[in-house]
Amino acid sequence: MASVMAIYMCCLFLVCLLTSQCVGAGSVAKMCIEVTANLTYNCGELGLNGIPESLPSTTKFLDFSFNFLPDLQNSTFSRLRDLVYLDLTRCEINWVHEDAFQNNDYLSTIVLTGNPLIFIADTAFEGPKALKHLTFTQTGLTSVTFIPTQNLGNLETLHLGSNHLSSIGLPSTFPTHNLKVLDLELNAIHHINKKDVASLKQATNLTLNLKGNNIWDIEDGAFHSMTFQSLNFGGINDVSIVLNGLQNSTIHTLWLGTFQDVDNLDISPAMLQGLCNMSVEVLNLQTHFFSDSAAIFQCFSGLQELDLTHSHWDSLPTGIEGMNQLKKLVLNQNQMDNLCQINAANFPSLTHLYVKGNFQKLDLGNGCLEKLKHLLHLDLSHSQVESVACCSSQLRNLAHLQHLNLSYNDPHSLQAEAFRECPQLELLDFAFTHLHTDASPSPFQNLHLLRVLNLSNCLVETSNPRLLVGLQGLWHLDLSGNSFPSGILPKDNLLQPLASLGVLILSSCGLTALEQQALGSLGKLQYLDLQYNNLTESGLAALSELKGTHLNLAANSIRIIPPGLLKAFSQQSIIDLSHNPLDCTCSNMDFLKWFRENLQKISDPEETTCGNPPPLRGAKLSTVTLSCALSGVGIFFVVFFVLMLIVMFIVIARRYVVRKYQNI
Repeated sequence: MASVMAIYMCCLFLVCLLTSQCVGAGSVAKMCIEVTANLTYNCGELGLNGIPESLPSTTKFLDFSFNFLPDLQNSTFSRLRDLVYLDLTRCEINWVHEDAFQNNDYLSTIVLTGNPLIFIADTAFEGPKALKHLTFTQTGLTSVTFIPTQNLGNLETLHLGSNHLSSIGLPSTFPTHNLKVLDLELNAIHHINKKDVASLKQATNLTLNLKGNNIWDIEDGAFHSMTFQSLNFGGINDVSIVLNGLQNSTIHTLWLGTFQDVDNLDISPAMLQGLCNMSVEVLNLQTHFFSDSAAIFQCFSGLQELDLTHSHWDSLPTGIEGMNQLKKLVLNQNQMDNLCQINAANFPSLTHLYVKGNFQKLDLGNGCLEKLKHLLHLDLSHSQVESVACCSSQLRNLAHLQHLNLSYNDPHSLQAEAFRECPQLELLDFAFTHLHTDASPSPFQNLHLLRVLNLSNCLVETSNPRLLVGLQGLWHLDLSGNSFPSGILPKDNLLQPLASLGVLILSSCGLTALEQQALGSLGKLQYLDLQYNNLTESGLAALSELKGTHLNLAANSIRIIPPGLLKAFSQQSIIDLSHNPLDCTCSNMDFLKWFRENLQKISDPEETTCGNPPPLRGAKLSTVTLSCALSGVGIFFVVFFVLMLIVMFIVIARRYVVRKYQNI
């Protein structure tokens, strides 16, 4: 028994000596997150009451939100002389003292959202040479005069939303000649007069946001002869108040949409008469109710874009006249049950049509859009569209169509040459739409110009090697969420005709292996996404056929990387091995060495961690060092152990011989 115990102890001791010594070499985590070395830092929500000394003086972009800085002194940011962007959201700032930013010559953006400001010194913003963006959202402002005007001559955007302002007027001393955006949403502005608007006349092509202000009246002529890039009166109860107040103005984008929880008047033709005496290119009237009359559109003749999202239409009126300039029509979230109810002939110049998220099951009909011979972009996604014989008759005469989105719909059966009416297609999206395709020929065979094809989660017949024939110009293919027989991508697969492919997404396909030469025809591949599969190192032989590829192997079952696979990794541009159960033992020593030498190739090194052995589970590979060679002491004990074994063998043999001859 003593001999057996001695042997066991010696074996245990030897195992301890031979086991790799694992050392985690990690650096102490910095308090602030370094986003870009020496330039960009996130110090948000750390409970800080001052700028950390660890921040380098070269910092340009700093997020210091949700900390504690009740007073901004002229010394607070004096060390960070290169600051360009500073976010001080909800830092409980009460006082901004004189020359608070005097040492920050390059500061362009200051965000003060959510601070209970009590005092801002007249010279608070002196110092920055090009201060362009100021945000005072939710700061309790009751008057714009609270903001000092010194050194704001270059100001381009001013955000004053969610305060208690009652007027859009700015002080006469406020420089507005460079102002491009004035955001006054969700204040208490109910009246607009000529005097208020006069302070904005120096600004050209201004974007003015007055959404959610519940405006009751606008003085006649207040906006006379003014030009705006965008005007937002979202949530107004009576759109005629705005339109009458905007007479003789020029506006590129006018937002008169409302919200579901606002009680609005139904829009009648009379309420829209004001549009006839102004110039508008883009009009948004979403979520309103309309009287069902072609007269609604009588003042829309100058429009180039019209958004009627969620405006409760079950059919657009027939006989709409004068809308020959309309290029874009948005009819998302309405209640039509047939595409012909759009009465597309009313809009002969349309290039973009969106019928997304229709609340009724939408029938494509036959030739409903054939009058739209200029149509380039058609989005019918999320509309419960179903077709048993798609799509030639439904898309008749759309010879110039370039983008077609039929994603998130009900099942479709694609005919042979399903898109022969649309030979100019460049993007085709069927994501999350169950597709049934005939074995031959390919439904896509005439789409020689197609660049992007999204077949993700379509349950396509991946075993059909001719499914993608004809797509010789395809650059981007998404097959994620489709399964392959036996979980294997074979050599003779549906990808063979795609010699021009640059991006291939095969994530979440249940793949366990890629056969040799499975990717051999993809000589131009730049990005291969294989994440969220069940691939192991033994199933990656096909990667040796790729060069200069961004290879995403995240969230698979890869443990030990053999030398042959390392050669394939070395010829790629970027490798992502995050969320794999990688071995950090001596059996994976070659890979660990390669990993440290090729960190410039590694994507997401923070999440590339050890899965084994248990003591190192979760440790970052970049911080792990293995010592797999035996030391001099180790060699001595190995020799000693071997000698001990020899001695024990001799002793046991001698006892056996003695006992044998004693029994004779």
